[in-house]
Amino acid sequence: MLRVANCSGFYGDRLSAAREMVEGGPIDVLTGDWLAELTMLILAGNRLKGRPGYAPTFLRQLEEVLGTCLERGIKIVSNAGGLDPAGCAGAVAELAARLGLPVRVAHVTGDDLTGHDLGGAPNADTGEPLPAPALTANAYLGGRPIAAALSAGADVVVTGRVTDAALVTGPGIWRYGWGPGDLDALAGSVVAGHVIECGCQATGGNYAFFGEVPDLAHCGFPLVELEADGSSVVTKHPGTGGLVSVGTVTAQLLYEIASPRYPGPDVVARFDTIRLEQQGPDRVRVSGVRGETPPATLKVAVNYLAGYRNTMTLVLTGLDIEAKARLAQEAIWARVPKESFDEVHVELTPLAGTALLRVTVMDTDRRRAGRAFSSAVVETGLASYPGFYGLTPPGDASPYGVYWPTLVPAEAVRARVWLDGRELPTVPDASGDGDRERSGQQAPPPPVRRPGAPEGGAPGGPRGADGDGDGDGDGDGGTVRVALGSIVGARSGDKGGNANLGVWVRTAERFGWLEDYLTVERLARLLPCTAELNVERFELPNLLALNFVVHGLLGRGVAASPRLDAQAKALGEELRAVLADIPRRLL
Repeated sequence: MLRVANCSGFYGDRLSAAREMVEGGPIDVLTGDWLAELTMLILAGNRLKGRPGYAPTFLRQLEEVLGTCLERGIKIVSNAGGLDPAGCAGAVAELAARLGLPVRVAHVTGDDLTGHDLGGAPNADTGEPLPAPALTANAYLGGRPIAAALSAGADVVVTGRVTDAALVTGPGIWRYGWGPGDLDALAGSVVAGHVIECGCQATGGNYAFFGEVPDLAHCGFPLVELEADGSSVVTKHPGTGGLVSVGTVTAQLLYEIASPRYPGPDVVARFDTIRLEQQGPDRVRVSGVRGETPPATLKVAVNYLAGYRNTMTLVLTGLDIEAKARLAQEAIWARVPKESFDEVHVELTPLAGTALLRVTVMDTDRRRAGRAFSSAVVETGLASYPGFYGLTPPGDASPYGVYWPTLVPAEAVRARVWLDGRELPTVPDASGDGDRERSGQQAPPPPVRRPGAPEGGAPGGPRGADGDGDGDGDGDGGTVRVALGSIVGARSGDKGGNANLGVWVRTAERFGWLEDYLTVERLARLLPCTAELNVERFELPNLLALNFVVHGLLGRGVAASPRLDAQAKALGEELRAVLADIPRRLL
């Protein structure tokens, strides 16, 4: 068994987590994930200002635990190297020298493709060519370079852009010697890595049924007990707050995924084969994961600077909200023409007794998007709707970037591993040298797309029990109109310009109803923001879950999205709050 712990789910996570995981119980590997898609752009901005291109908070955590980890033989693996893994590794070595600790530090490079020929870098979602020079371009490497560093004797391994799951897959390859053909074991490690990569989200954080989670304020971070066959147990240290249940693990499995076929550099993990079992308090076994050969391409995260943006938020209260919103906009555009900006986005967010009107402008001209706009909004203050007040003072525009996913041939990327400043002579290529011609791969269930799916569900699927497709008929006690979240959990998130929305229930009977009820068409009615967009539905019956991918909801990605909920984190909770006619027998 290999015990792999997580101490960071994003750049800015709890600083005490590393110490808590090292001191809270036995572990073999301490990992941390710092690199969300947005983080690479943040680090690029830091680097332009002369600051480190890596996450300095990693060093603050390391200072508290490095000595203990050396004493106990705990390996440390982190992607905190960001845009400068060599600089981060050097900073780790300096820290160790200052503490008087003999530490062997490795770092992984080869992911940085900035300045390389990316063949026009067509967008992986839309096919559009890259419209501007890349500020950053980083390929998602896999776990084999990490394994090579650990096998060479590294105590600390720092990477740049690797897949989040590689932080678990790499140590698994190191410990168990998995080769490229050990697809099921590799796939199991990817699933384990996906579960713990976001820290406390696996132990009750951001959980739909948060009332079931004890002492969430002191939530413990997760760890996995990884076996040689790729199966694992998700758990946390005793005495910590939070909850590890089939529900919390399911929620995290549905986070930021698309198809049940989950691709990566080391393997394609089949999420429609995962089996979950509650083994005891705060222990969930994950098994049965099947793997397929990885694709012949690697994903590359490109960021480019697109211009400047400015947002003003006004509060609308009381009666005639929509009329007040129209009046506010007329007053603004009378002072600064709407057509003068490259892009304008207006969002009206209803709240209890009030609403927020967010007006965002984007333009390549900083002056046009700056105080010329925000001052024009303020000028309307005494000549607008009754109850006028704003939440944002007039300010200048700020630069924004666009996240641009693209693909490159895997053989075009060469991972390099350095240990104590010297390059290791042989490192597996970025794709793991897998046999890409393996046959017998079973296709996942086809997605249900709009338009074209019949009203009642997937093509050929049953309609509502009363025959009208509304799901309001029930021959066993009728229906009750209550919030969908009474029986449905949800978790949502961002993937570039797309959003994913995973929903699940707890019993097979409820899933049978959900599968028929929550069609792509009905989702459009329940969440109007999805109505004009291309939406895919994927079924994961083994998890009693559905996953929807809403294409284009976030525009050109998180950094450029003008939405109040720019990362679609609340999309699932919006759905759960909608009233639905649910069979009484299911409540």
